[in-house]
Amino acid sequence: MEITPVHTLNLSGVLSTSKRIIRANYSHFLALSLFFLPLSISLVITPTFHHFAVDLFHNFPQNHKAVSSHLLYILIIYLSTLCAIAMISYSTYHGFVGKQVNFFTSLKSLTSSILPVIITAIVAHIYLFLISLTFLLFVGVIFTSAQSLGFVIDYNSIHFTIFSVVVVATLIAIIIYFHLNWSLAFVIVVAESKWGLAPLIRSSYLVKGMRSVSFLLLLYFGIFIGIFAWLFSDTMYPPTSSSQSFLGFPMLGSFFLMLMFLRSSASNTVLYMYCKALHGELALEIDEGFDHHYINLPSDEEKVPQIVSVVAA
Repeated sequence: MEITPVHTLNLSGVLSTSKRIIRANYSHFLALSLFFLPLSISLVITPTFHHFAVDLFHNFPQNHKAVSSHLLYILIIYLSTLCAIAMISYSTYHGFVGKQVNFFTSLKSLTSSILPVIITAIVAHIYLFLISLTFLLFVGVIFTSAQSLGFVIDYNSIHFTIFSVVVVATLIAIIIYFHLNWSLAFVIVVAESKWGLAPLIRSSYLVKGMRSVSFLLLLYFGIFIGIFAWLFSDTMYPPTSSSQSFLGFPMLGSFFLMLMFLRSSASNTVLYMYCKALHGELALEIDEGFDHHYINLPSDEEKVPQIVSVVAA
């Protein structure tokens, strides 16, 4: 086996390691990323056909079937996205420690992981809703108290606008903070067979010392996904353009978005492994006889396990 030093535990190290794992099994990961296609298409194509939905609701305001179909469409996108995250996390996790992965094994893993992933997602959404509601209620109490004390609030003043911007920015910061703490939750569900609140608590523990890397990953992929979604949507190529632009560019954009979601999920799994290394837990994932400062990775060219040293930044 070849011994190759890895990048330190930073953004560059996470991205390069995830890229190495994907390249070693590119066709496998490409097949799994197809589960991201509904989400990718919805981010690009849906704005293009938005006027159809507007006409539908305008002409049929009482059409409950139309509303139900849209809700079903959103549910399908959400479930396919969770399936993609679960399978890509499973494959990246096993690829990280040098184990062989294939499409059917990853697909089979859904039977034991998809329900815990869904439950964990629901728990996370409930907690985020309660946290957001508590914050907004707190802001409401401040407004009510100010008015009861005789303060006159001018909703058209620049001061109220600034205050509103601060409130919204604070709420976004709170949501991002909890997202960073829980960023490893789905990987933990797949790798450690935990579900519900337990993966959220476990993720908050593991991500300590690596929140900056988690934030940079969120920023990195968030910017690129946002740019691709904007460039290939009807913002740049409206329906009045040629048919080639109307169909070709959105589909090309959907493909690029699909690959970005793939890289994001794989990188998040690598981050999980790096967090375990930082907490001295990676030795449990390595074959007996290896020191915990070493991990197995598939080689780029030969697709065989490769020993790579892990060092903290």
